[in-house]
Amino acid sequence: MHSSAYRPQFSWQLRTRRLALGRRTLLMAIINLTPDSFSGDGWYRSQGSLDKDAPLRPESTAEARGQAVAAAVAAMDAGAEIVDLGAESTRPQATPISSEEELRRILPVLDQLLGERPDAVVSVDTYHAETAREVARHGAEIINDVSGLAWDPRMASVVAESGCGLVLMHTRGRPSEWGSLPELEGQEVVPLVFAGLREQLVQAEAAGISSERIVTDPGLSFGKRGRENFALLAGLRRLHALGRPLLVGLSRKGFLGEVVQPLQRDPLEIRQARHVATVAGNVTAILGGAHILRVHDVQATREAAAVADAVLEQSPEGWAAQNG
Repeated sequence: MHSSAYRPQFSWQLRTRRLALGRRTLLMAIINLTPDSFSGDGWYRSQGSLDKDAPLRPESTAEARGQAVAAAVAAMDAGAEIVDLGAESTRPQATPISSEEELRRILPVLDQLLGERPDAVVSVDTYHAETAREVARHGAEIINDVSGLAWDPRMASVVAESGCGLVLMHTRGRPSEWGSLPELEGQEVVPLVFAGLREQLVQAEAAGISSERIVTDPGLSFGKRGRENFALLAGLRRLHALGRPLLVGLSRKGFLGEVVQPLQRDPLEIRQARHVATVAGNVTAILGGAHILRVHDVQATREAAAVADAVLEQSPEGWAAQNG
């Protein structure tokens, strides 16, 4: 790690390669292979139906897979360094799925994507150990576990054996519990997340996952409500004391909509408002020292990141980093 106040630099060890983190912001493109994504972009939705829970027509599956692969390729061409495949929604009302169903959705897309783009750096968003084991065998480089290794007791050992890079997220409770969690005062949020991530890092390393393989994610909206997320964004830089890179995923999340929706006179403008709010939130995250952003809109984020990175480079801390 090269340490500087503006953004520490790391070399992230993945299964077969390394990624340099810190000199500029890297983008992880979201490819949702779900019928019920909260952001409305899942590829495995029934064609011609607005019912997100409607069963898939068999003839639509191949087309959906092709569309998902095309979206992943387009994201890479737009500048995403990582593609993140996710097959289970974590919205509070979502129905959990089995590892078998998760693999049914992921493996055909993963195989086709790596067949077309062997150089793709693919992350898989899962908390199931068996899913992690199989996607690593099929070429995934990163496991993105929203539970921070907590929801499947076998996950830590599987990730250690796979050699994959790990995104270790802080989650406060399970999705079904989020609505009943006690509210946090603003000053409580960052210390809570810091302590949780520190404990998770100790557990991961005890399981044999070396620190150079781990990126931390503060888990915006994962058990944090409303303005608790803004308190976390405001204190993001304090998480650098964990000594690991930071990934931030806030794309299209509800807490952004809550602050911009009152400004909209036309309900049809709300979706566009979340787009603008997402860009603003991502710039805030970069200026707070985020190394990687998990995003839906690669092009807009890439442009915003270029501006934010330029600001960081020209800060006094940035000069010190460049010179030494």
